[in-house]
Amino acid sequence: MDFANFAQMLLNGGKSNGTRLLGPETVAYMSSDHLGPLGNRSDRGYTPGVGYGNGFGFYVRVVPGAPFLGNVGEYYKGGYAGTCFWIDPKEDLIAVFMVSAPAHRVTYRHIIKTMIYQAIED
Repeated sequence: MDFANFAQMLLNGGKSNGTRLLGPETVAYMSSDHLGPLGNRSDRGYTPGVGYGNGFGFYVRVVPGAPFLGNVGEYYKGGYAGTCFWIDPKEDLIAVFMVSAPAHRVTYRHIIKTMIYQAIED
């Protein structure tokens, strides 16, 4: 629940249960791409990979059609074993996924994210 509360606070522009913990400008800065043309690369050494730039501690989707379903402006952070949380302001969505499967972490993230976005009705 700590990750869910943290993600919800970010989605709320820095407020948690009515208490301001971060300024909205800080959240906007944290969740903005700071790499510009240096990011969104496909080489193996670049994490998070094609379609994403890097914010302050988060990977930020910078182009539509990245390998996973989602929207430009969504941002996430994942751990080595597969844990992941993401925030999609356009959909008013937070998600937290906890798994311990280092060899399959990207596959599992792709599956769960696809299922969530496919369940969203326009």
